[in-house]
Amino acid sequence: MYTGGKAVDSKEGGGGGSGKQGSWGGLNSLIRRKQVDSVHVKSGGQQLAKELTIPHLVAIGVGSTIGAGVYILVGTVAREHSGPALAISFLIAGIAAALSAFCYAELASRCPSAGSAYHYTYICIGEGVAWLVGWALILEYTIGGSAVARGISPNLALLFGGEDSLPAFIARQYIPALDMVVDPCAAILVFIVTGLLCVGIKESTVAQGIVTIANVCAMIFVIVAGTYLGFKTGWAGYELPTGYFPFGVNGMLAGSATVFFAYIGFDTVASAAEEVKNPQRDLPLGIGAALSICCALYMLVSIVIVGLVPYHAMDPDTPISTAFASHGMQWAAYVITAGAVTALCSTLMGSILPQPRILMAMARDGLLPSFFSDINKRTQVPVKSTIATGIGAAVLAFFMDVSQLAGMVSVGTLLAFTMVAICVLILRYVPPDEVPLPSSLQESIDSVSSWQGRNSHEISEEDPKAHVGSSKESTKPLLDKVDILVELPLIEKQLPFVNYTISEDNRRKIAGWTIMFTCVGVLLLTYSASDLGLPGFLRYTLCGAGGILLLLGLVVLTFIDQDEARHNFGHTGGFICPFVPLLPIVCILINVYLLINLGADTWARVTIWLLVGVVIYVFYGRTHSSLEDAIYVPAAHADEIFRSSENYVS
Repeated sequence: MYTGGKAVDSKEGGGGGSGKQGSWGGLNSLIRRKQVDSVHVKSGGQQLAKELTIPHLVAIGVGSTIGAGVYILVGTVAREHSGPALAISFLIAGIAAALSAFCYAELASRCPSAGSAYHYTYICIGEGVAWLVGWALILEYTIGGSAVARGISPNLALLFGGEDSLPAFIARQYIPALDMVVDPCAAILVFIVTGLLCVGIKESTVAQGIVTIANVCAMIFVIVAGTYLGFKTGWAGYELPTGYFPFGVNGMLAGSATVFFAYIGFDTVASAAEEVKNPQRDLPLGIGAALSICCALYMLVSIVIVGLVPYHAMDPDTPISTAFASHGMQWAAYVITAGAVTALCSTLMGSILPQPRILMAMARDGLLPSFFSDINKRTQVPVKSTIATGIGAAVLAFFMDVSQLAGMVSVGTLLAFTMVAICVLILRYVPPDEVPLPSSLQESIDSVSSWQGRNSHEISEEDPKAHVGSSKESTKPLLDKVDILVELPLIEKQLPFVNYTISEDNRRKIAGWTIMFTCVGVLLLTYSASDLGLPGFLRYTLCGAGGILLLLGLVVLTFIDQDEARHNFGHTGGFICPFVPLLPIVCILINVYLLINLGADTWARVTIWLLVGVVIYVFYGRTHSSLEDAIYVPAAHADEIFRSSENYVS
């Protein structure tokens, strides 16, 4: 590891994202960061098949996002929160989701490897937080897939004539001895989807695309037929004395917070990044197109349904079917139920697809057993991880009604959204300036180090001041600590409240601390604004302190330069997130607010799961990590060391 004077093993010097952090004892593993591309991939290890294009990504994104929830949400949210302004609630929620989508688009194109938010967090923040994110995502996808599978059988039964019309061998059965209702249909569907995912990513994505098209056609039917009925009957839902905002603007915003979760799913696209043919172009377009299609469909459906039936008269369980039935179109219920079934099947595939790739990424990094990282040579997918995921989800779907655990799904997603936004800030202002290399490259590191040291010594004898200026200067010694100033743009960029030019080292320190205090400010502000049980004085004090930290963080990050190394970080040429730092900070604020408001019961369950993860990490992941023996060197010399090692071998 690079510690100012020499390269040392991470066990001795403390593996971290920066070699200047010294020895922190057993905590050093929490802050060590990996490369954009894992050593496993760089060394020519087996990779996933690159088969996906933009249409495949749109199918994954739309299919994973639009579930049967939309067929229920429109009734519940309209009755309790938004009224006729339901479409505006969906629009605001879509804009909030788009903030996370922008952050995902940049990171997915820069770091196109399996693992999604876990992968980005490991690169930008550190191993400890990355483990918790990955562990939370495992919980999200397992419970999410099980809950979706449980929801298919009752909707499927309606297509066959009623709740008890399914054949006995797949119908739900109550077992008195266990005091539970088992669902064979849910387990069978999970196994079918698992088998399909094992065949190959392209084949499973095509199947998901077909199911998604059927779902979209059902929604288009609702929009077209509902528009016809609306013009025919005079849009009774909009001719109310209560006006367009019967619950006020606050009610409409509360509805936005509720329907925000209808957009969860587009992050599944990022989990398939390693399988995309042209990730720099296709991933941002796939994420953006999927989210735009979902937002448009949600808004159009809500406009139509709220106009057909007054919001206070909507059925909270089957609002769309009831709306059509009230106008004499009972047969439309079959089309709508078919849409719900296809939506659930597509969402089930989207829930199971990412988890094997999360497991594979964590196993590649040594945090889980290597069993999960095996890739089938014929299908080029992680078959063992997929089967393990399918078995876990099927058992859970068979035995448990996981509807009461649905809130735990949101924790994983919102935590991932928050970390991705923080990663964008880190990438722009303090990107990792060192990379970990395996200890097997020690000879190449020593060779390049000695060459760079001699070269630097010769130059310093000729003109000691000639090469001070850029942090990217090729004559920078590999293993000698030096203080280097950076020529900032606009002659001398200054903070409005500090009258001196910022050196590069100070700029990185200021940016790093500012990002941390901004996150603390967000936490204080959202917690104090949400917890009405706090005493008034304490609540307003915390709220004010959090707001001041947040505003100061935004101002400081706005007025200092972003790091020049951001232009070359990862795979360049892809999407660039706009309005940094404002957009990521707003994204963090929204997601943390939603996280805090999920409820105490949800957080109690999630805390137990995270504690189990901490135990596994402490006793297995920390000591088996691929970075355990890594040596950290300046990023500018990594490629040169790899070339030197190739020449040495040849």
